[in-house]
Amino acid sequence: MKLVLIFGPQAVGKMTVGQELAKLTNLKLMHNHMTIDLLEPLFGFSPELWKLSNTFREEIFRSFAKTDQDGIIFTFVWAFNKQEDWENVEHVCTIFREKNAEIYFVELEAKLDIRLKRNKTANRLEHKPTKRNINQSEQNLLNSMETLRLNSREGELKRDNYVRIDNNKLSAVEVAERIKEHFEL
Repeated sequence: MKLVLIFGPQAVGKMTVGQELAKLTNLKLMHNHMTIDLLEPLFGFSPELWKLSNTFREEIFRSFAKTDQDGIIFTFVWAFNKQEDWENVEHVCTIFREKNAEIYFVELEAKLDIRLKRNKTANRLEHKPTKRNINQSEQNLLNSMETLRLNSREGELKRDNYVRIDNNKLSAVEVAERIKEHFEL
């Protein structure tokens, strides 16, 4: 069993890279909006949405970790300046670690202008209904930069099986191929 965590700021390309990595491997993809977009029509972006989303994810991870599947790719935004995000990542890792899973950390980074362009791509809008209001999505992306640190600092992540990829000029396929090669997936 493998757990591949792909994280980085909004619109950096996490889901699209995850889609390509799933095509190259036998790993399943669970991007963070699979739970968010299920709950948003019912609860809006409220504390209840986040509570339920985390509960659903935990149950999905616990069930998946018990299967004989090769593994799962999970994409998400990690706020490095929020202790609860560190704790959530550790909690997810513990679920898989208890089943002797190999855990891989993939951090993506890209410049703001690239991310603003990616925020409007057809693939993103197709798979993430809450991103279809471009103005709101863009404003959220920009506002988050004022209070959240969505990429790690040099040397901050001391994890085995960690890679950081600047994907400003790389396609999702190229990034997925690098991940597959780097971790021999």
